[in-house]
Amino acid sequence: MTALKVLFVGGSGIISSACSRLAVAHGIDLHLLKRSNGGPRPVPAGATVLRGDIRDPASVKDALGGLEFDAVVDWVAFTPEHVQTDIDLFRARTGQYVFISSASAYQTPPARVPVVESTPLRNPHWRYSRDKIACEDLLVAAYRAEGFPATIVRPSHTYDRTLVPLDGGWTAMARMRQNKEVVVHGDGTSLWTLTHHEDFAKGFVPLLGHPRTLGEAFHITSDDAPTWNQIVEALAAAAGVTPRIVHVPSDAIAAADPEWGAGLLGDKAHSMIFDNAKLRSVVPGYTATIPFHQGAREIVAWHDEDPARQVVDERLDAVMDQLIATYRQSPAA
Repeated sequence: MTALKVLFVGGSGIISSACSRLAVAHGIDLHLLKRSNGGPRPVPAGATVLRGDIRDPASVKDALGGLEFDAVVDWVAFTPEHVQTDIDLFRARTGQYVFISSASAYQTPPARVPVVESTPLRNPHWRYSRDKIACEDLLVAAYRAEGFPATIVRPSHTYDRTLVPLDGGWTAMARMRQNKEVVVHGDGTSLWTLTHHEDFAKGFVPLLGHPRTLGEAFHITSDDAPTWNQIVEALAAAAGVTPRIVHVPSDAIAAADPEWGAGLLGDKAHSMIFDNAKLRSVVPGYTATIPFHQGAREIVAWHDEDPARQVVDERLDAVMDQLIATYRQSPAA
């Protein structure tokens, strides 16, 4: 049987790197369109690197020549303009175009959980999510008008060992190791789905070239949803410390730091639990198997291997100090 020929635009990011490795392991003839070899995640052996910049369509045409693909995945499309460029570039080159959207595009806050693929798309709080919705709208229109072979995939919060899944990255980890308090939004009991990138890849790679995915949308997530308190506690345990949590209302965080607040009010402040039944209908047996406490150990170990990776956002650290000073509970008299 002839191997699937697949193009990844990107392919060495947090989510895409695991998909690249698994695609090659599954015997896919993988091509990566990249501007450079930079980044902490190497290209897997067996993948073919093509030099081109997706923001420069002429360079992409030069890089691709006469190549055609069974599937093209753009990991770095964020606006309708990006997607329209892809439609124009790949319309006659691929049997499937996979757009990486976001689960933050779903109705926020959700009217009911678990979230399914038919949950309405609406996020008035976060521009990033609204742009993803607009991209989806463009692809749905192209599919309806001309049969453009689009498949939409919506990751939720997907991480690898390089990503601390807290706002400010390593900043909160450094605070915990200094025995300083850390901010957790709300009362810390909202449920949040975290998905290891290797688990995501197990659901994603079988979608490539699958004829029953065209015109369809799928999310790919873990079925485990710890609370934010539990997420911080797992990271603290991996770092060998006990967390000192101060709960701060999400609205107050947004007032103090609008960028941090946009990601909270537009995503993380609300319990998000997903039903992966639709994915399992085309990828039978899909199961996420890496619990977050294991992922937390990987995250801390990777950052401890090289202190240069332990980057602290001093501006956000100061914002955290201010919020904690305001919302810290006074000790009992």
